[in-house]
Amino acid sequence: MKMHVKRGDLVKVIAGKDKGKEGKVITAMPEAGKVVVEGVAIVSKHQKARYQGQESGIIKMEAPIDASNVLRVCPKCNKAARTGIRVLEDGSKVRYCKKCNETFND
Repeated sequence: MKMHVKRGDLVKVIAGKDKGKEGKVITAMPEAGKVVVEGVAIVSKHQKARYQGQESGIIKMEAPIDASNVLRVCPKCNKAARTGIRVLEDGSKVRYCKKCNETFND
């Protein structure tokens, strides 16, 4: 499945309990259609010590959210916008902002 966001993109959450939050994509999982966004969908995980010297306890971590619940934030217009794909004359593909028509430097 093709995704409209990649690792390192600044995105805004448009649906769910963290609606309105912005963060950077840490991990993209195209086969599952999910992304992990920094500071979004924080869950508590109860972790047991696996070896002597390791601490056990409750750790906070980001959980994956569906990629359809995020939009990329355009660096030029600073708004969350859908992205499109253009094929350049040399055959390469680039993403662009559908609000301001600006191409992204990926």
